[in-house]
Amino acid sequence: MKLWFERGAWASKYAKKAAAELAPEQVRRIAVIRHAALGDMVLVRPFLIEARRFFPNAEIVLSVVSNYTYGAPDDLVDSVHVLHGNDKKNVSAWQRLANARALGTVDILFDLADTTRSRYLTLVTSAKLKIGFPYRWYLRNLLFDAAVFRSDFTFEAEVMLDTLKLLGANPAVPLRFNWSVPTREQHGETRSEQILYFPFASVQSKCWPRERFAALIDLMATEFKQYTHVILGGISDNEDPTIFGDLATKHTNVTLQQAMNLDATIHLLMDSKLVVANDTGVRNLAIAINTPTLGIFFSTVPHRYWPRWGGLHDSVFVADGTAPSVEDVASRAKTLLNSVSRSMGFAR
Repeated sequence: MKLWFERGAWASKYAKKAAAELAPEQVRRIAVIRHAALGDMVLVRPFLIEARRFFPNAEIVLSVVSNYTYGAPDDLVDSVHVLHGNDKKNVSAWQRLANARALGTVDILFDLADTTRSRYLTLVTSAKLKIGFPYRWYLRNLLFDAAVFRSDFTFEAEVMLDTLKLLGANPAVPLRFNWSVPTREQHGETRSEQILYFPFASVQSKCWPRERFAALIDLMATEFKQYTHVILGGISDNEDPTIFGDLATKHTNVTLQQAMNLDATIHLLMDSKLVVANDTGVRNLAIAINTPTLGIFFSTVPHRYWPRWGGLHDSVFVADGTAPSVEDVASRAKTLLNSVSRSMGFAR
């Protein structure tokens, strides 16, 4: 393999030599480290699909962390390695080391997490070639043989694919997620007359103020009476949709939906014409199955989680980083809803 870059990546002299001695067909085992929650598990799927295509004879082992296994893409890999996480605090240092080394020797290691645990795992794992995308420049020399630049201005699923492009791969565009659920055509000819809202997030700092979300849903339910407006709950105690019960009482077209299992959630998203959400795994799930989304950003950077193909997805944020107004979010939601309705033949 050749390392295909001029200034868009970094590689040691050893990396160039090691890559030149490997052909994609000769790679027998690769490790992919992705220690992250549901939304990030979704975004690694295109990488795993393309890695399988580029390394046709390789066993792919995915390393996840024990406190974040929900939604792990085990359908796309040969085996899963589970590293001790925050839920294993009583595990001894020797047990942690043995657990890390259980990943085994690989030809190529991809660290697609850049966390303390993933760096430790990268350090103790034997590999012919170690590739990552660390934010801290000095980690390139300390941990990796080659690295790509991790940008806040490119959809993160595409940045992960850059580590394959570095080796000469040619990933498909638009990205493929390959969910093992019925296609929309198998599930139903068209989406329901339904708009879905997920007003929660994994951390409070990502949550658009609750009163603004309530005002948005109130406004949308009033203007788009022909739609059912579904407020989806999450799995945490503070993600109970009944806190928006007043809206369900006021509007006959507003319904509350408790959290469901992954497949049921995917089908609910497939049935929706638009998903309005914070920066969450639910929005990433919708992106993966081509359901239009509007993301609300003010804490995390928007472009890292904003795919730009197909005109299906939009983000609303304010240049100074303050929380967007209800009017701004409503305006973008209406524009996107009407745009995708026209392009897909849906009547408003």
